[in-house]
Amino acid sequence: MPKLSNKVALITGSSRGLGRETALRMAQEGCDIIVCYRKENDEADKVVQEIKALGAKATALQVDLNGTTDLKRFIDEVEKALGQFDHKTGLDFLINNAGVERKAAFGNFSDEDFDLIFNTNIKAPFFLTQGLLPFMNDNGRIIMIGTGLTRFSYDFYIAYAASKAALTTTATYLAKILGPRGITVNTVAPGALDTDFTKAFFDENPEVVKSIADSTALGRIGLPEDVTGIITFLCTQEGAWINGQRIEVSGGIHL
Repeated sequence: MPKLSNKVALITGSSRGLGRETALRMAQEGCDIIVCYRKENDEADKVVQEIKALGAKATALQVDLNGTTDLKRFIDEVEKALGQFDHKTGLDFLINNAGVERKAAFGNFSDEDFDLIFNTNIKAPFFLTQGLLPFMNDNGRIIMIGTGLTRFSYDFYIAYAASKAALTTTATYLAKILGPRGITVNTVAPGALDTDFTKAFFDENPEVVKSIADSTALGRIGLPEDVTGIITFLCTQEGAWINGQRIEVSGGIHL
């Protein structure tokens, strides 16, 4: 029997990459999905159709997560969208997956790129979570998608890693704050992943793939399915006692 039947998840950044694969994995367990995208409406619609083909319900909502200016409109749309899932009156799972990165040496990093990274990777999920809490059911789950780069370092990712470290700390605090409602909050921190979002870069830079594989105990780069199972597990009853944790899912990179 599917483990997430009659549940609803909102997943930011779910038209592509890890977010897309997470949406499909959770739908396989019977979860209805609110797919969120920034501008890839055709890709988001395709994900919705794939979810429906699995027997779950889905809808796609557009949102610009570069800061907070679009959040009120988006949260109003979420409230309306929840009405189509006739078995529920609220949201069970919030997966803060959307994020951006910009690669630059510390001495060359611009104000604009710094603001984009922090607006998208910490400010938006901070206030999106705040705004969606009134619509979340008790005993729900919030999952922040972090990064292995908060444990090990590559010079060109300093701002990205710093933003994800802030997100991880936010998750820890929220786990305490939301404990009385039975809502657990955890961070899932992937290593490098070969997704449809990163495929072109990895195809053009095979030496990077080899370097990552050589640095990983399990000897290869990660795939979305290596991570989506953990995210889904945290949303099941079996994962209900895990709270306030950073769970790295990297195959043992840089041990």
